[in-house]
Parts: sequence; C-alpha cells; structure tokens
Amino acid sequence: MRRKSGTGSSRSASFTLHLAGQAMMGVALGLCFCLLAALIDPSDIASLIAHDAEPVSTAIILISFFALTFGAGAALTGMVLTGMEKR
Repeated sequence: MRRKSGTGSSRSASFTLHLAGQAMMGVALGLCFCLLAALIDPSDIASLIAHDAEPVSTAIILISFFALTFGAGAALTGMVLTGMEKR
C-alpha cells in the first residue's frame, strides 16, 4: 500500500516559505526605517547614540528592535492575509 506523496506537506512548505518571505520583507523595511530615522530625525538620534556610554550596543539594540518589530508585523500580516485568501 503506497501513500500519496505530500500535497499537505507541499502546502505547509509553501505557506512557511511565504511567511519567511513576508518576515524578511518586514526586516528589510525595519532596517530602512531605522536608517531613515537616524538620518532624518529632528531629535538627532545619531548624536544621542554617539554620545552614549556604549554606542555600539545602543545602535545594535535600536536596529534589532526595529528589524524584529517590522519582521514580526509583516509575518503576522502575511499569515492573516494568506488565511483570508484561502477562504
């Protein structure tokens, strides 16, 4: 007795790749937003980071925050939109 090879597994792999793509797009948008906020912001975030006791750590935390926030938001949005599309 042979089983059919993976229509369900190919759908879940496709869904996973779609969510990963959405998350990567969100991370890229978060990185761009962080760069623009540091370059354009009137409160001068770049000088605040430069005058901090540990500027590298502060910059990494700021960049990570925006990248992860935008990435998670884009992945969740992709999951919701994919769920609505299947209905």
